Amino acid sequence: MLVGTVMRKIKSRTWKKQRYFKLQDDCMTIWYKSKKAGNAHSTFSVSDVEAVREGHQSEVLLSIADEFPADRCLTLVFRGRRGNLDLVAESAEEAQSWIKGMRKLMENLENMGEREKLDQWISDWFKKADKNNDGRMNFKEVQDLLKMMNVDMNEHHAHRLFTMADKSQTGTLEDDEFLFFYKMLTQREDVLRVFQEFSADGQKFSLSDLQDFLREEQLEAGDIQQYAKRLIDLYEPSDTAKLLNAMTFDGFLMYLGSAEGSIFNPQRRGIFQDMNQPLCHYFISSSHNTYLMEDQLRGQSSVEGYIRALNRGCRCVEVDCWDGANGEPIVYHGHTFTSKILFRDVVTAVGNYAFKVSEYPVILSIENHCSVEQQRVMAQHLSHILGDKLLKSTLDSRVPIRLPSPEDLKGKILLKAKKIGGLEESLTGMAEDSLTGEVSDEDEVAEIDEDNMHRENHSRKKSKQHLSKELSDCVVYCKSVHFRSFTHSHIHSKFYEVASFTESKARKHLRESGAEFVHHNSRQLTRVYPTGFRTDSSNFSPQEMWNAGCQIVALNFQTAGEGMDLNDGLFSQNGGCGYVLKPSFMRDKEERFDPEMPQKRDDYHPVILTIQVISGQQLPKVNIKEGSIVDPLVKVEIHGVPMDQGKQETRYIENNGFNPVWYDTLRFTIHTPELTMVRFVVEDYDKTSKNDFVGQYTLPLSCMQQGYRHIHLLSRDGTSIPPSSLFVHVRITDLE
Repeated sequence: MLVGTVMRKIKSRTWKKQRYFKLQDDCMTIWYKSKKAGNAHSTFSVSDVEAVREGHQSEVLLSIADEFPADRCLTLVFRGRRGNLDLVAESAEEAQSWIKGMRKLMENLENMGEREKLDQWISDWFKKADKNNDGRMNFKEVQDLLKMMNVDMNEHHAHRLFTMADKSQTGTLEDDEFLFFYKMLTQREDVLRVFQEFSADGQKFSLSDLQDFLREEQLEAGDIQQYAKRLIDLYEPSDTAKLLNAMTFDGFLMYLGSAEGSIFNPQRRGIFQDMNQPLCHYFISSSHNTYLMEDQLRGQSSVEGYIRALNRGCRCVEVDCWDGANGEPIVYHGHTFTSKILFRDVVTAVGNYAFKVSEYPVILSIENHCSVEQQRVMAQHLSHILGDKLLKSTLDSRVPIRLPSPEDLKGKILLKAKKIGGLEESLTGMAEDSLTGEVSDEDEVAEIDEDNMHRENHSRKKSKQHLSKELSDCVVYCKSVHFRSFTHSHIHSKFYEVASFTESKARKHLRESGAEFVHHNSRQLTRVYPTGFRTDSSNFSPQEMWNAGCQIVALNFQTAGEGMDLNDGLFSQNGGCGYVLKPSFMRDKEERFDPEMPQKRDDYHPVILTIQVISGQQLPKVNIKEGSIVDPLVKVEIHGVPMDQGKQETRYIENNGFNPVWYDTLRFTIHTPELTMVRFVVEDYDKTSKNDFVGQYTLPLSCMQQGYRHIHLLSRDGTSIPPSSLFVHVRITDLE
């Protein structure tokens, strides 16, 4: 890789061009250029790559499978929403050396400590700013670098630091001198204040100083002495201090920047919830029109949409099926110009990727517009491709009385679609043995109606849709039904029936009978999806649907923004497995929780959340304009039951994205803490137009650690942007 290799970059069946790829000496950057383009070249960092796939593992490479053998093909998948890089090497050996090499480099990066990561980040900047590549930086280059790093420092101050760092007195900074310059630049006065407050001698934390800090400020519980020793062991860089069981300021800074010092409680990262409750007792990470990569009218349909959603922990994907040519069903957004893909390719991708990040069940939500013949083909593909993964009968072949749990269904793929008759008949062999059955098509018409109101006039008729028995038999625990009313459901509906609502219908039910909705969702699944008017693939806020206990809240995963931030935030806990247990008052059939009136709950415990926003570190530059520096402010949004919804913001700090300091305190009263999500948004203040987005971080209140904490910011895409962070102090107290 260091020597460099010529590979073909493939964009389509017709676009195949040779590029020269080379790993830079830092073993962190891949450099590539075309043979013709003179000096023009591109680079990307190993840290931008999320996965390396071998063989024909992307649509582009599948389309040229007849031309290039699988053992010469590889795909680099990038973080966020950046497109894949599909490559064909000259030989199988060369492909292998890049596949293994990239994976090794990615693994090294994963195992890098916090300090090494920071040093790496600094040396990346050094390379960017060292314009003439002589391994030194003069004062002019340093000034340019400060602008790139979002630092607005007056020339005099910058020059003073430069002179102090230039120990060799050459008028330039070399590697180590630049590191020293950077350390002086990033001195953390805010953290030093905290350190000196708790340090008996102002120089270091003794073991008992550290224990006091952890107990009184961080509100840590359990064996504090043991925990303090572990932190010293993990984060203290000085061996002398370690021998004394002490922590220096450097160690303290490392601890505060680590997972233990972050706002998200590390104990809630892995699976910590009871996974043995019925499926309807969990919120389930769900995607809408999963096949779409862009908008709803003319966007590209792609199998990649399924791979990306499943790799983000999504557990319910949607498949819109229509009759295709040569008897092969296709998937696309009906009556639009979106491109079409084969149903069997979708099923193959789901089979391959369903359980890569979570072993808990995946639900295939089928919207079926196919003829009986092609439905039979669908059933064959599902059975042949998925094999044992497809759930085709109840778990113990007896008639159940409630939904099974995620634990019971590990490694299984469930079909959510129409069914002829009920579960009981199919188990007792009472179902019609004819090859097709009829189901009323009114719910499907309702869904299409809303989608088509702005496309064509659809007369509302109760048509009968013919179902193939083979496809119907693949539906076990998720039978799609039309919703009449909560009263009707309470008397007639079965636990395995699933109703779907557009967001507007769901909102109407929420307003009119919130407690009924919550109760309905304590015994069966509900799916909510965006209205047909959102042709730009925008999202609604999933929070209002979670407030009613709706489990399958389907979002456009391809669209970044508040909706997906909340979804990513909720499902970042519990191992990112795509299932989060609902609070007990939403699972209990006896309890009548009404999201509109949270104070009527039996175990009503409101709290006050106090957040002091202290400072920001190295916020990313948003404005590409030469020399522009951000004027950052921090907005804290509370998403929860209607009474809890709210937002407050700090002042803005002029011209400082590097180390702005606020010390602003924001307070919120929260009536239903169990359902609350907190979203931190950093914006670049603009007095004449809308503020620009800088970064965000969203998490459940129940996963928040108290005390002094860092918040590691994410980009609009939900990917990390190290080392950008906020430093805050958090307190959650009971409302007296």
